[in-house]
Amino acid sequence: MPEELRAGIIGCDTSHCIAFTKVMNNADDKAHVPGVRVVAAYPSFSEDIPSSVGRVDGFKKELAEKWDIAIVESIEALLEQVDVVLLESVDGRRHLSELKPVAEARKPVFIDKPFAASLDDAKKMVELIDKHKLPCFSGSSLRFDSNIAALAADTKACGKILGCDAFSPAHLDETNPGLFWYGIHGVEILYTIMGEGCQSVQCTSGPDGELAVGTWKDGRIGTMRGIRKGKGGYGAMVLCENSPPINKQAAGDYYGRLVKAIVEFFKTGKPPLPISETLEICAFIDAALRSSNEQGCDVTLRL
Repeated sequence: MPEELRAGIIGCDTSHCIAFTKVMNNADDKAHVPGVRVVAAYPSFSEDIPSSVGRVDGFKKELAEKWDIAIVESIEALLEQVDVVLLESVDGRRHLSELKPVAEARKPVFIDKPFAASLDDAKKMVELIDKHKLPCFSGSSLRFDSNIAALAADTKACGKILGCDAFSPAHLDETNPGLFWYGIHGVEILYTIMGEGCQSVQCTSGPDGELAVGTWKDGRIGTMRGIRKGKGGYGAMVLCENSPPINKQAAGDYYGRLVKAIVEFFKTGKPPLPISETLEICAFIDAALRSSNEQGCDVTLRL
């Protein structure tokens, strides 16, 4: 393995492409993680998402002019120049088609949130990953926040986790429905604490917010409150066996810690969480969306 891996970015329509490049390529950055360097980018974007089409040119310009990143005209051209891939497209609908050539080339890939914009696409992506034995993981940066990670680790002192109430902003975009668009952060926090095993979801959704209540196979209950009105934030309250409820807000150090996890994954080929958990997160969001469309009835996950 080379001392420094060459990374390529797919999708230049999110601030993450700048944030990750800064941490990987700038040795003077306080969060710098050595071992992977971004060298090329394919600036795909979505015409029907204002935040995508309206930002891609600015991010592409900064990558090229400030960070000396080669801007290429296709994913195939990108794959010829890199060892590993950061699939950063802000629109989850593009991830299946953009993953296909990466999987065929068997280039290790990190897929940014949301993994997909539908459960059907997520299942097809996992089939691709399994078929090509592709080293891959996906995750929200909030999963790696030091306070959120500490909550997940508190079982050593506090005993079994009995339940969790997570929260995050949950702005909506019809192209990536329900919690796929931004509420994915809160669902990732919930799963960081609870792990896999949710069976069903009941969800109430409105202009001011969303509340999804999941029941796990062992009887535990976990909730995700999506905030759309008032000041938002990220965090959770966790119920443990041997302590009072523990409340923590995110510390805000998530980008550097996520990049550290990505670099470690690229070096070792070992993902920090299984793709089965990512698929279940998509199934949770799918169930929450179906429940909210059916007056909050209890909906079983389609796994």
